[in-house]
Amino acid sequence: MAEKSIELDSVEIAAAVFGNCDRNIRLLEKEFSVTAVCRGTMLRLSGEAANVAAATRAVEGMLLLIENHTPLEDQTVRYCLSLAHDGEEKRVKELTEDFVTVTVKGRPIRPKTLGQKEYLNAIRKNAITFGVGPAGTGKTYLAVAMAVKAFKAKDVSRIVLTRPAVEAGEKLGFLPGDLQQKVDPYLRPLYDGLFDMLGAETYERLVEKQIIEVAPLAYMRGRTLDDSFIILDEAQNTTPEQMKMFLTRMGVGSKVVVTGDVTQIDLPDRTRSGLVDALQVLKGVGGIAQCYFTEKDVVRHRLVQEIIKAYEARCRNLHEIAEHLDVPEDYLTEVIDCYRSKYGQYVAVDNYMIYFIPQLAVMRIDLL
Repeated sequence: MAEKSIELDSVEIAAAVFGNCDRNIRLLEKEFSVTAVCRGTMLRLSGEAANVAAATRAVEGMLLLIENHTPLEDQTVRYCLSLAHDGEEKRVKELTEDFVTVTVKGRPIRPKTLGQKEYLNAIRKNAITFGVGPAGTGKTYLAVAMAVKAFKAKDVSRIVLTRPAVEAGEKLGFLPGDLQQKVDPYLRPLYDGLFDMLGAETYERLVEKQIIEVAPLAYMRGRTLDDSFIILDEAQNTTPEQMKMFLTRMGVGSKVVVTGDVTQIDLPDRTRSGLVDALQVLKGVGGIAQCYFTEKDVVRHRLVQEIIKAYEARCRNLHEIAEHLDVPEDYLTEVIDCYRSKYGQYVAVDNYMIYFIPQLAVMRIDLL
């Protein structure tokens, strides 16, 4: 049995490390099978020597984040613990040194994982970057952040966001409304980052001036996009012909980011994914980077995905969802209030819209 005492510099730092109701310390105990005792600014860890050493490294990682003014959010703490497992907790400092832009509310946009940092570096250095990985890894959001940064720095004069509308078979003419109303449900996930970083008024003004364009992939045909930052989202649902068409739209002074998840292909049976095809054909080509995310890079709050799973299990009210997730109803209400203050009325997650006002509701985008 080993023991380690860590004296923290102040009550404020201790409160940040311990977390609300000692939540971070409870995570530490569960992750490393140690016992943690808090007394004022003193944290005492006990358990197997290797586990205590790993837990100590995790606390050191959290202190590095605090030192660099990074809030210890739930996802951040969990990632710090995972790095401590591999003895890489000191690398969290690399995340605090990188910076993309700020939201209209003044929140800085930074990479939250080492995978995200490598992705941002790849976008900076290459003309075309492929970001491939599971949902919730920030592929699209960070790409939009880089596009806004490039536009503000006058590196590009236009931002173009597109994705294939597979759920509608790209036969948008059968849907009611004008073009914008037809494609909004499919492109809505792309708006979130733009609203965060530009604000609704600025976004609308730039759209009116055609400086920002959000359109389905089918509307890219026959065009050459010069001096633009172009993002193709959900690229796993393109055909090889569509992918070739898209990549050849790139003109002089443009940068392209292609994002997708090769495990979530919604194309008809026996139709080859254009993303899979492009990753193989373009491997090793100069000026083209391929970045692969893993589950370790997922930064979305895990409860968001659990709410969607509860919806798929036909839970239709707060009580049923709380029961399905095995969490107190009061806790779920508190989390929803937190989401509402962060996201507003709703948030787009993959092919779902989670509404927080007037009450919790989940809807599939392809059924809207």
